[in-house]
Amino acid sequence: MSVEKRPDHDLEPRDGNRRGDPNEFFGLDVDSMSPRAQVTTALAVLIPVAIAGVAVLTLVSNFWWLIFVFGWTIFPAFGLLVRGIAGLSEGQAAGLPSAPANSRERELLGALRDRGELTPAQAAMETSLTVEEADGMLKKLAEGGHLQVRVHGGGLFYSLWEVEGGEAGRLEGR
Repeated sequence: MSVEKRPDHDLEPRDGNRRGDPNEFFGLDVDSMSPRAQVTTALAVLIPVAIAGVAVLTLVSNFWWLIFVFGWTIFPAFGLLVRGIAGLSEGQAAGLPSAPANSRERELLGALRDRGELTPAQAAMETSLTVEEADGMLKKLAEGGHLQVRVHGGGLFYSLWEVEGGEAGRLEGR
């Protein structure tokens, strides 16, 4: 007896998605959905299941076991609802006027603290900024006297000001 692979049946789905993919919700690609669409989809599943559950328990109590048959849909739907609400709250926080500039500047200064000195290209690799944004922010901070600028091999390197010998021990001891 020989086993042949039928050409019209693949073992893996053709679109590359595997069964159990955490970013799939009943065949929907959750990553490509907006937070508002995620909330809407989750509620479109949760509300009918909740209404049907209450109806079964109150009207036809002999079929209480149906809750276990259809109740499994609550868990992924609730997860999608929480993910969508979190996405909506992140979107509102990012919409604040000072939040993006402040967080980007903190991100850039954190990279400077960790690496010691950076070029704009290195800053772009270490942060979510583009090279142009990093260059502009570094120049602005240097012009304000917040950063030290050094030239190595024809490139500009930005770093935090070094604390002099006597003060360094006091600052590190805090």
